[in-house]
Amino acid sequence: MVVLAKQTTNQWRSLQNWKRASYNTVWCLIGCSIGDFGTIFFFQMTGIPWPTILIMTLAIVNGILTSIALETVILSRQMQLTPALKTACGMSLISMVSMEIVMNAVDVLLTGGAKLTIWVIPIMLLAGFLTPLPYNYWRLKVHGKSCH
Repeated sequence: MVVLAKQTTNQWRSLQNWKRASYNTVWCLIGCSIGDFGTIFFFQMTGIPWPTILIMTLAIVNGILTSIALETVILSRQMQLTPALKTACGMSLISMVSMEIVMNAVDVLLTGGAKLTIWVIPIMLLAGFLTPLPYNYWRLKVHGKSCH
């Protein structure tokens, strides 16, 4: 019983895995942010009167798609395009979805809607980074797989 507790505690102490998980999460955040922020910015600039929930849902979908696209480009340097796309699509959707939901929740909670402002973007990015980071670390540590 003591050994099990020690293993669980030590599982979270690998600096190398935290660095790798952080690096992977940043790339995921970049990809997700491009589509997410682009969608919110589009609706903000055009004034198209969609309900906030629909704008945020579309922002989440676009964020995931741009993250997959960025991952495909990165992986295509190491493999052919079709396997790169398949690998990118097989990356952790849990990480991307959690990142997107938290980023958009922060935006709505702090601005009252789907609005990008200079002061809210860093908070959204920080929340989007921190939310999936423990999952990405765990996935890397336990399964040897990462989001990136």
